[in-house]
Amino acid sequence: MGSFSVKIIGTSIDDVKIIEPDIYEDERGFFMETWQQDKFETLVCPRSFVQDNHSKSTREILRGLHYQTINTQGKLVRVVAGEVYDVAVDMRKSSSTFGQWVGATLSAENKRQLWVPEGFAHGFYVLSGVAEFVYKCTDYYNPDAEHTLLWNDKSLNINWPLHSYETPILSPKDKLGVCFNSAIYFT
Repeated sequence: MGSFSVKIIGTSIDDVKIIEPDIYEDERGFFMETWQQDKFETLVCPRSFVQDNHSKSTREILRGLHYQTINTQGKLVRVVAGEVYDVAVDMRKSSSTFGQWVGATLSAENKRQLWVPEGFAHGFYVLSGVAEFVYKCTDYYNPDAEHTLLWNDKSLNINWPLHSYETPILSPKDKLGVCFNSAIYFT
């Protein structure tokens, strides 16, 4: 499996993992291995990825909370420029953590990745002036099967790192998100 390693950090939801790579730095810059199939399968879970995405957003933009009920996507996410607060909400009705959420700060500086399995709603809030967010998906995007949870649903009580004067910038679609109690769940 090569000489590079990663550290797997558990979260309050067992299936959601923070992945911290080994980083090799010197006066020239740094090098890190961002993905290796064998290591991911051994240390996290067996998955194949079919699509990579890259988005760029500015401060105070909140994207999400999105999930698909067909072509359900697991996502391996990371930030290559800037900083975000990333959130995963368990939408699996049969799970012991159904309705719970996990949040993690991901940045170009900490180089951490977050594994968000299938069956979770996902979103992030941009903390820096600009953030570039990249992620691998286990299935293809299906706009006809996409759903959006309301980012500030009181029943979820997500602790977004907003200042009292901030209102996140949302897309029209995200403004129409539904409350968790009205959402479509996974069995």
